[in-house]
Amino acid sequence: MKKNILATAALAAFAATAATSAHAQSSVTLYGIIDAGISYVNNAARTGGSDSLVKYDDGVAQGSRWGLKGSEDLGGGLKAIFTLENGFNSGTGTLGQGGAEFGRQAYVGIAKNDVGSLTFGRQYSFSTDYLGGNYSIGGQTVAGNYAYHINDVDQLTSSRINNAVKFSSASFYGVTFGAMYGFSNQAGAFAGAPNTTVGTTTVAGSSRAYSFGLNYKAGPFGIGAAYTDIHYPGAATPAFSTNLANIATGGTKDLRTFGIGANYAFGAATVFGLWTNTRFEPITGASSKLNAFDIGGKYNFTSALTAGLGYTYMDLTDNFKGHWHQVDASVDYALSKRTDVYALAIYQKASGSNNGVENQAQIGSATSYFGSSGLGENNQLAFRVGIRHKF
Repeated sequence: MKKNILATAALAAFAATAATSAHAQSSVTLYGIIDAGISYVNNAARTGGSDSLVKYDDGVAQGSRWGLKGSEDLGGGLKAIFTLENGFNSGTGTLGQGGAEFGRQAYVGIAKNDVGSLTFGRQYSFSTDYLGGNYSIGGQTVAGNYAYHINDVDQLTSSRINNAVKFSSASFYGVTFGAMYGFSNQAGAFAGAPNTTVGTTTVAGSSRAYSFGLNYKAGPFGIGAAYTDIHYPGAATPAFSTNLANIATGGTKDLRTFGIGANYAFGAATVFGLWTNTRFEPITGASSKLNAFDIGGKYNFTSALTAGLGYTYMDLTDNFKGHWHQVDASVDYALSKRTDVYALAIYQKASGSNNGVENQAQIGSATSYFGSSGLGENNQLAFRVGIRHKF
């Protein structure tokens, strides 16, 4: 009897030790961001014209989200990793990214500390990984989605590629690099296919994409470049936008963007600059190109108070033509390590016309935007106050 009791106790102790050991070798983290506030713009399109708009706006400084990420130690410096990330609108409780449950990210893979990671699933392109967060006004300041370029056509913040295989290197003396390929997953259309209409029925096509990136970071200095090519962007789920305010560029066959950016930090200040070149190629007809230039800086007055200022110039050439000038100013105050409040002021002016129609302004890059400025208006002036909490 005593032997049975001792054996049972020993077995229980062993099981508890094994469970503790297993737990120590793997981890799962729940995380998220909720960003909410009130925004105003002087000109927003309405039926037949334009009017001012005051609205609750979600996900401006950063998109609201929650997610799970984890890793399991496989031994020998190797580990299994995964991320599942959901986007949502805090004002309505609805799903973002076209209603996908994990529309922001959903991938699994293998990583080795001194080599890098190989992952499979819905993932960011290197235009987002290397350029958007590091060198753009939207990534460096709380101006966020109001400061990214119109409809994010150059893939700086919302470039999520479906069915992707992605390699991201470890850092080698400050250098990181990577490549990814997103499959079309459609028989007979390895390179993708456009949406088509048969009678009154729309037949869904498919999108294919690939991306490359290279980044260098040494002390206060960073520089990076990335290239992303999306074949049949309108056939992706959700579709990638190829429109600029009231200009439908017709880039339904190919959306290609290349960019290079740099930043430098000295003391409490950081300066940054970025150039992107985006080509819109239609199935038939002439293509257009958009060159976008960002320059800006931010300054930490205290550990809690940061101010940012940036200027963007966007130039559309070839088949369609237009110019957009934008100035972004922001102030951010940290109430704690996880919660901050902020205020923004943004002004954009468009110029030029196409086929006799004047180009309109359009601040914003994602669902958190005002839409175009409307008929007869070529500018937008916007203000916002917001609060952001991270968990």
